[in-house]
Amino acid sequence: MFVALRPPRRAERSLVLRLAGTSKTWRRGSARHAALKGGATWLGGFLMQLDSHNSVAVLTFPSGNGYPRLSKSLLKELEDLLDDVQGAGLFRGIVIAANSKSFATGAEVEEVMGQEGYSSALFAGLGQSVCHRIAHYPLPFVAAMRGFCLGGGLDLALACHARVATYDAAFGHPGASLGLITGWGGTQRLPRWIGRSAALQMLLTGERIPASQALTMGLVDELTDSRDLIDAAVRRAERPRMTLLRVGTLKDIHTRAV
Repeated sequence: MFVALRPPRRAERSLVLRLAGTSKTWRRGSARHAALKGGATWLGGFLMQLDSHNSVAVLTFPSGNGYPRLSKSLLKELEDLLDDVQGAGLFRGIVIAANSKSFATGAEVEEVMGQEGYSSALFAGLGQSVCHRIAHYPLPFVAAMRGFCLGGGLDLALACHARVATYDAAFGHPGASLGLITGWGGTQRLPRWIGRSAALQMLLTGERIPASQALTMGLVDELTDSRDLIDAAVRRAERPRMTLLRVGTLKDIHTRAV
């Protein structure tokens, strides 16, 4: 049984959830845990959607105007969701997925342009913190991408342990055309996955890389049809080898010195 849940008001101490016909009172902090345990869908703070797919948690970007932006509020909610999934103790892996149209297409430009000095540093630090958390996450973490994966969205995907994309996906760091450079770890992680020369080409020209080229370069690990995207990403997150690596070896190899 799948039910849609809304987050409680801050003043509320508990939330009554009806799961599988049973009414049970849960502490406010465990609402998402209760929902997942009952096979439910948690809509977060209306920004990210959290679903349970077999033994894997699936985080889906909001639909909105179709092209998700990594705003400050979305990044903070993503941090909270990562805490919930890890604390639930119910999953073998986690997938962060594009909505029906696209993966994340970068930071919220209006927020970036409207910040100066200390506030700008805080926003950059928040994005770095989320990507660092993903790279060091104790469960296999897979990005499921369709449409565009650009800027900060690509930084986030690069922090994941594996990447699955649809045949129509495109990747890039367009910041150069805006006089910006990515600040969430992409300048360090991109060369590790595709080599220094190819990484410099992407970062300095802002050109978009089609999915077929991304696969050849090593930017993505697998291409699939759009309808099979989530299933493919979930299968990769459930792989025994990744599960065995999730605590030690994968973390050491992938994120050393990050």
